[in-house]
Order: sequence, then structure tokens, then C-alpha cells
Amino acid sequence: MLGKHQKPYQDFYHSTHNNEHLDSKTELLVGLAAAMAMNCSPCTNYYLGQAQKTGISKGEIEDVTAKVMAVAAGQKKLQMQQVVADYNIDLESFGR
Repeated sequence: MLGKHQKPYQDFYHSTHNNEHLDSKTELLVGLAAAMAMNCSPCTNYYLGQAQKTGISKGEIEDVTAKVMAVAAGQKKLQMQQVVADYNIDLESFGR
């Protein structure tokens, strides 16, 4: 599908697994969080499989999941605040 861009993409992607600043456990947890945040089921599946192979605990997976949920919820809160502000919506005028 990527044609001539496939090899450069694969090289780039693989280079993110072998970096100089993150240990392998942290790299996997960041990858999992990114996959979840981007709503990529195949990627999330991949990172969960890798996490299981490397001994990442259920608790660590739960902490990552909670952090992704918290960031997503915060983003939705800010999105709503921005719409209310941009369109001058008075939420106090809504019924209970």
C-alpha cells in the first residue's frame, strides 16, 4: 500500500524500538499507550502480546489504561469547553 514509502516507514518504525533513552519496558508501555490513544486495535494487540512476553504485569497494563483514559477524558472536557466558548453557549440556560 505504501509503495516506495514502505521501506522507509519500516526502517523508521523499527528504529523506535531500539532507542537510547527508554528501556525496553518503558518503550513497550509508551507504545501501548500510543496505540490505545490512536484507537489502533492491531497495534494494541501487538503491544499487549509483547508486554506479556516481557513480563509486564497486569497492574502496569491497568495503570497505562487508566492514564490513557484520563488524558482522553481531559481532552473531551477541553473540547466541550472550547465549543461552549467559541459558540457563546450559555450552559446555565439548559434545563436540569
